[in-house]
Amino acid sequence: MAIERLLKDEATEEKGERARMASFVGAMAIADLVKTTLGPKGMDKILQSTGRGHNVTVTNDGATILKSLHIDNPAAKVLVDISKVQDDEVGDGTTSVVVLAGELLREAEKLIMSKIHPMTIIEGYRMAAECARNALLKRTTDNKEDPEKFRSDLLKIATTTLCSKILSQDKEHFAKLAVDAVLKLKGSTNLESIQIIKKAGGSLSDSFLDEGFILDKKIGIGQPKRIENARILVANTAMDTDKVKIYGARVRVDSMAKVAQIETAEKEKMREKVQKIVAHGINCFVNRQLIYNFPEELFADAGILAIEHADFDGIERLALVTGGEIASTFDNPESVKLGRCKLIEEIMIGEDKLIHFSGVDMGQACTIVLRGASSHVLDEAERSLHDALCVLSQTVNDSRVLYGGGWPEMVMTREVDELARRTPGKKSHAIEAFSRALQIIPTTIADNAGLDSAELISRLRAEHHNAASAAGIDVLSGTVGDMEKLGISEAFKVKQAVLLSATEAAEMILRVDEIISCAPGGGRTGCEYKP
Repeated sequence: MAIERLLKDEATEEKGERARMASFVGAMAIADLVKTTLGPKGMDKILQSTGRGHNVTVTNDGATILKSLHIDNPAAKVLVDISKVQDDEVGDGTTSVVVLAGELLREAEKLIMSKIHPMTIIEGYRMAAECARNALLKRTTDNKEDPEKFRSDLLKIATTTLCSKILSQDKEHFAKLAVDAVLKLKGSTNLESIQIIKKAGGSLSDSFLDEGFILDKKIGIGQPKRIENARILVANTAMDTDKVKIYGARVRVDSMAKVAQIETAEKEKMREKVQKIVAHGINCFVNRQLIYNFPEELFADAGILAIEHADFDGIERLALVTGGEIASTFDNPESVKLGRCKLIEEIMIGEDKLIHFSGVDMGQACTIVLRGASSHVLDEAERSLHDALCVLSQTVNDSRVLYGGGWPEMVMTREVDELARRTPGKKSHAIEAFSRALQIIPTTIADNAGLDSAELISRLRAEHHNAASAAGIDVLSGTVGDMEKLGISEAFKVKQAVLLSATEAAEMILRVDEIISCAPGGGRTGCEYKP
């Protein structure tokens, strides 16, 4: 009996081995794409958009690279998503998580070829991941109680994070900036109060941390250039109604005198609005929208500094750090919360004038000013610094620290190998495969530095036969080095996120035995069905 075709003509389906191979190939291709960016000697990628303007991005940040790609393979999309989540969650390890997931799938492919069922592999991987996590937990150090040692740990983590970025030449300088900024947050993970301003010119080493808040605007002509004990009203309101609005309106008059009357009425309306604002007892008015000449003149006469067209991020952050709220109506001064700061003044950075708010209500507010040769350098510097700030803010909350340089992977490998020897049945093959996959991180770090990875990994394994070893890869000297002496540290939270996310993503892709792609149907946005 002929079976009618179940799916529409434009739908395609792949089953069993073909579906699994398509998933594996896509995921491994993504892992191989970002693999060369891993580690202190990782290379950068140039991403050029095909859209209008042909924007160019130069980066070695895994999440940024993968976000920019238009990918058709569903399994590859899973890896792109875990990279994004890693970036949002802990800020660093975006490349490591993809490389590890890709290697877990590569090892799983060999096991499937040996007729081991995917569910058996998944079970083995889960046991191995739990064992690896416990191995790391046993070897963490926590110096939260000792402020000096804890600050030293944070500096080491920041230096290690920045090692693989564009800021590696000035990593000590930027590590200190990042640690100082994060310690001001006093345990908060909200990076909103740390503002990063990019100004082309100078070199990266000219970047600095400034107390308080800097707004990228100029003070207008005839306005006070310096205000002490400022009371700030942050607003988002139209201040341009002193001219007749011509668009969409038609006004018929029989003489020019009537036009003058309309303009006078408009001006009176604006004067009333300005008087309401002045009645709040302020000496600084910051508006999201334009302020035309007439209201600006009225503010100057009242001795109020008026700042117009502040970008939305700028006024939101200004309201946050000065303790004010954004207002749009001014009839009830008592219900409007004003921002406060000790001093407002104009400063110069390079060729540009900016407005500096110091002594703000929110003590943890600060601004990092980045200098650099071009906008591409500054964009990549901002991404690198943002990664370091994310990792540090997470470490302040979860202060457990590990050594870096491939040391965590070798510690995990040793424990997982032990587990494989103790485990009977086919699961032990999956656990061994997990152990081999973990070594991809130190292997790739060595390969990207142009070193003999096979030689270095075998020496590392021998070193880690001693359980208390702190051996890792020293890419600068090209040998196995002591991570404790070299001061190479990583946050436990980053390593844990890499391990668990990569294992879960590999497990998800391993479960696939059918891929159905079809055109969007009624009610749903489309279907990519994967049982």
